Amino acid sequence: MASNDKGLEEIPEGQIESNYDEITDSFDAMNLRAELLRGVYAYGFERPSAIQQRAIMPVIKGAPMSSPQAQSGTGKTATFSISALQKVDTNLKACQALILAPTRELAQQIQKVVVAIGDFMSIECHACIGGISVRDDMKALQEGPQVVVGTPGRVHDMIQRRVLKTDHMKMFVLDEADEMLSHGFTEQIYDIFQFLPQSTQVVLLSATMPQDVLEVTTKFMRDPVRILVKKAELTLEGIKQFYIAVEKEEWKLDTLSDLYETVTITQAVIFCNTRRKVDWLTDKLTARDFTVSAMHGDMEQSQRDVIMKEFRSGSSRVLIATDLLARGIDVQQVSLVINYDLPANRENYIHRIGRGGRFGRKGVAINFVTADDVRMMREIEQFYSTQIEEMPMNVAGMC
Repeated sequence: MASNDKGLEEIPEGQIESNYDEITDSFDAMNLRAELLRGVYAYGFERPSAIQQRAIMPVIKGAPMSSPQAQSGTGKTATFSISALQKVDTNLKACQALILAPTRELAQQIQKVVVAIGDFMSIECHACIGGISVRDDMKALQEGPQVVVGTPGRVHDMIQRRVLKTDHMKMFVLDEADEMLSHGFTEQIYDIFQFLPQSTQVVLLSATMPQDVLEVTTKFMRDPVRILVKKAELTLEGIKQFYIAVEKEEWKLDTLSDLYETVTITQAVIFCNTRRKVDWLTDKLTARDFTVSAMHGDMEQSQRDVIMKEFRSGSSRVLIATDLLARGIDVQQVSLVINYDLPANRENYIHRIGRGGRFGRKGVAINFVTADDVRMMREIEQFYSTQIEEMPMNVAGMC
């Protein structure tokens, strides 16, 4: 952690470029400790997202990292959570990774991710935020959690009180740095830097790169690895997007059966959010005499290859899958994508349905939406500046 005269201060915001392009496209190839890898898969990850493919390895190797344009919904939280968990010494009861976030809600959300991914490791992660009693905070910090996630005000207070000790700090993460600095936390953040050991690795994530964020990178990071993850380059152009309002989760199956009767399917992919749901839906549809194949991350690679080969050749027409399929596999003849479950993060929406319209082909995407999903659907519409309309009655000729 040191100043760097040739940092980013001279670079206009629009011209910041990546200086690290190595990609590691599977979690298995990252040499993660076994119990961490187990936690990653148990959490539901199957394949790293774009930012995870580029950022986890340099962070684990100890490079300071700045990721401008790290939008929410890209898997950035898991990026630094996995990296932090790989680096901590589980036998040492002391804070080794400190993660700052602009709001209490985000800090608590990050803490949940760290705890879930670290489920098979004996680590403690404490949320150090305003709104809980200072006494409870002090008690938790005195027990030496290896990872602390917090908001700048409370973290700064605990460091000043010498309750949050920084002697063993290996990694300092600033999530949504632009938000924190624009909300008047600059002084506290600069102060926190003064308490950290010189060897502390700094990881900075920011959706934009205004001057105050650039200053942090130049003052406190030496030759940072910069990873620019642009929004997905896939387009929703040419894809008709619809939703079907399904009152209850249990009614989705009948809705899907009705759809089968109405639509002539050349080839379709049906996405579910969990491996268990994929297996359940496959069994239910098979019992109703529909021919379907299924694919998810619990299957051996050889088995998945056979299923994909059959699907590509057209001998299998309907594939039920998790997001494992949503990236990097082009199936030209897919005319219909059904989101049996809306994706858990917005980025995966375009990876799922963008498939139907590639190579200039048109496609149809149908989203099953319960009352609980309406908010996520609106977020997806806003994120992609698109409109998902209610499914018309005369859908038969569309696919």
